[in-house]
Amino acid sequence: MAKVKITGHASGSGVITVTAPNTSTDRTITLPDTTGTLLDENSSLPAANLTGTVATARLGTGTASSGNYLRGDGAWKPLFTATGGTITTSGLYTIHTFTSSGTFTPSSSGTVDYLVVAGGGSGGWTASTNSGGGGAGGFRSTVTATGGGGSLESALAVSATGYTVTVGAGGAALTSSGQGNSGSNSVFSSITSTGGGGGGGSSSTSAGSVGGSGGGGASNAAGAAGTSNQGYAGGAGSLTAARYAAGGGGGAGAVGVNGGNGTGNGGAGVATSISGSSVTYAGGGGGAVDQNPVAAGGAGGGGSGAKNAGASAVAGTANTGGGGGGLSSSGTSGAGGSGIVIIRYLT
Repeated sequence: MAKVKITGHASGSGVITVTAPNTSTDRTITLPDTTGTLLDENSSLPAANLTGTVATARLGTGTASSGNYLRGDGAWKPLFTATGGTITTSGLYTIHTFTSSGTFTPSSSGTVDYLVVAGGGSGGWTASTNSGGGGAGGFRSTVTATGGGGSLESALAVSATGYTVTVGAGGAALTSSGQGNSGSNSVFSSITSTGGGGGGGSSSTSAGSVGGSGGGGASNAAGAAGTSNQGYAGGAGSLTAARYAAGGGGGAGAVGVNGGNGTGNGGAGVATSISGSSVTYAGGGGGAVDQNPVAAGGAGGGGSGAKNAGASAVAGTANTGGGGGGLSSSGTSGAGGSGIVIIRYLT
């Protein structure tokens, strides 16, 4: 019968203590054979000593591999990555920002958050009176807030295929009398945000155009409606006060301000932190006025309106979906700002 021998190391002074359990039942300790290695708390585990099968419950469900990760719920899942747009990280998130159209291609199935903002509408142009500001592009989001006072949207399920991302252009500026041009839609997968409505122009009774957010009315006209869960209506113009202010374009976060005794400012946009910091998008354009102060664009890229024989109309800011400012008498109306699409996921 083999015997167990414990021999102290000649250069060591430590003591190995074997303590028997407090029990009257016999206990058996089986040591490795000559091909094994005894381990202590400072030893690494030799792969040669591992034999047999480890219970599945110990490793989680699914297939363990270098391309998978073990989730907190004990399931092995493929690592989720994607290509497309400008890629950055913030905390636990990877973020893809599209300032122009492209393709988002995931490596596997998963869910993503998104912000989809359409192009803003341009301001109107009227030779004899003041024109309305352009409405902001529609705003749809799963992070922080969505447009039009709607409920926050749910994350989107995606699979390992290419998804076309369309970033809507802003409505083109006008150089002659007419209704402002509406912005173009922005699209990601099944999510479409509607372009902002153009500001009222061509005559004092020209209403704004319906859009993601509605265009403001000319100096004696109503503002147009926005799209549910994307943006608000434009403000109305009025001839009842010396300013003769046209209505401001609607924003994703607020109705455009009425003209007349009102300011005619563009409606405010909405802030979201999907990019890793808080940024405001989709402000409406200001309406044109006869007297100072100039009607300001809404926070989130809205352009200010023109003053008769004074300040020029200002374009909406690129990649915010801001509406352009309305024009008064001569010059060029404010173009709408282009949209943006941002996608993020946990990594």
